[in-house]
Amino acid sequence: MTADTTLTAAGHGDDTAPADGATLAPRPSDTASVARRLEAILLVLDEPRSVVSLAAAVAAPVTAVRQAVEALVADYDGETGGPRRGFELREVGGGWRLYVREEHDDVVAEFVNTQAPSRLSQAALETLAVIAYKQPVTRGQVASIRAVNVDSVVRTLLSRGLITEVFTDPDTGAIHYGTTDQLLVNLGINSLDELPHISPLLDDGSDGFDGEVPK
Repeated sequence: MTADTTLTAAGHGDDTAPADGATLAPRPSDTASVARRLEAILLVLDEPRSVVSLAAAVAAPVTAVRQAVEALVADYDGETGGPRRGFELREVGGGWRLYVREEHDDVVAEFVNTQAPSRLSQAALETLAVIAYKQPVTRGQVASIRAVNVDSVVRTLLSRGLITEVFTDPDTGAIHYGTTDQLLVNLGINSLDELPHISPLLDDGSDGFDGEVPK
């Protein structure tokens, strides 16, 4: 039995109402159709998403999405007659996301580290500084500090090997990031303790006043 046949067979009989109750145009809710839409969403996820969140994203019933997730896991693991993939669909902190298989971590790390380096943008440097001083910290916390969306910048820093995923909050599914040894090498320091104290570098706000500050 092919993977597509397995996906299709598993999905007959599902309700076609959107998971979030929105009045969207009906979409196919057979497992194969849902699985294809799920793959498109999973490719761009930075953090694990719950089945309910994924169901809302692809406008499909939760039951159909759960079946599609199970079918994709089996497909990627080579349990449906196809090859075992170099990536896997893994549940972390109550959510699902695509990950490189553990046995391929070395080759991916080597590939990333051998890419021709280029200078980081100002936005990337500012985001890296926040993570270095506040780690472990989530993307949402970094975005709140910088008051801008940092999704693409975090992806850049991850691809450069300057930050890494430290842990995932089991309650919220939010990934906490920290810096890597590669950053220490690039900065020429032995530990984060050697980073300069940040307080003297911050503006005290007095530049906006003329003369003495009112008491």
